[in-house]
Amino acid sequence: MSIIAQDMREVDQVIAHRLDSGVPLIGQVSRYIIAAGGKRLRPALLLLTSGALGYRGEQRFNLAAVVEFIHTATLLHDDVVDDSALRRGNATANETFGNPASVLVGDFLYSRAFQMMVNAQDLRVMQVLADATNIIAEGEVLQLMNMHNAALDEAGYLQVIRSKTAKLFEASARVGAILAGSSTAMENACADYGRALGTAFQVIDDVLDYTGDAEVMGKNLGDDLREGKTTLPLIAAMQRGTASQRNVIKNAIETGDVSMLEQVVVIVQTTGALDVARLAATQEAQRAIIAARHLPPGPHTECLVQLPTQLLERQF
Repeated sequence: MSIIAQDMREVDQVIAHRLDSGVPLIGQVSRYIIAAGGKRLRPALLLLTSGALGYRGEQRFNLAAVVEFIHTATLLHDDVVDDSALRRGNATANETFGNPASVLVGDFLYSRAFQMMVNAQDLRVMQVLADATNIIAEGEVLQLMNMHNAALDEAGYLQVIRSKTAKLFEASARVGAILAGSSTAMENACADYGRALGTAFQVIDDVLDYTGDAEVMGKNLGDDLREGKTTLPLIAAMQRGTASQRNVIKNAIETGDVSMLEQVVVIVQTTGALDVARLAATQEAQRAIIAARHLPPGPHTECLVQLPTQLLERQF
């Protein structure tokens, strides 16, 4: 990502400037979560696609900050809904500042993002980002409806993550193409890339819950189990396991019984469920690579081609 390192510094400056508020707690909570070590993948995607398509205007920094604000707002709200105390080993904002502050600062970030969208003075950009924000909210509600639902199948799981996670990846890549004044076909290729990359990213995230650092893994998985989240590794384990193994996972999901966590982990790891999930992620990554090949050749496009493989190989 060194090719966009300077661009990302510009985006960070926009983020810092636009977090300014006369209310100190807003800046405090926002900076806490934004500084918590996020990968900034969504702004990077917007910068890479606009760069690949030859756009060099200042608006790319503003809109890259917008997608990061939308993402951060969803994290703040997510952790409150899930009652999470830990996100990837760090205390969540709601654990540190309380639920009311997290919800309200999330609202501030959404509304600030929409102020910044208006600044772009491009109705198409506003339409894409407004639609994405709405679909993300639908995905959150869909996930809520499927809590403790052990009957959720792979298609249902993919519907949730394509709305909840992949949609903002898709919108980020599409906005990069819109800024560059690209054709509808090129815009769609960028959107296809973002959707596939975002789907692969989330599937691998769910796999890493079973293969990462034991302490963090236990906490993340314990939270998921308590909330009754049915992820692809669990779905695959139920499909491949024995009747008794299937019942253990089904009961754990339906009751949120974290005392069954160790049993569930062993079943997932011994049934080959993680290989099934990795294959699904690899297929999405391949879709992303094929879509990226439609962009003009150059260093930005090459980075887009390499990114899906790098995501598959990450260990954290």
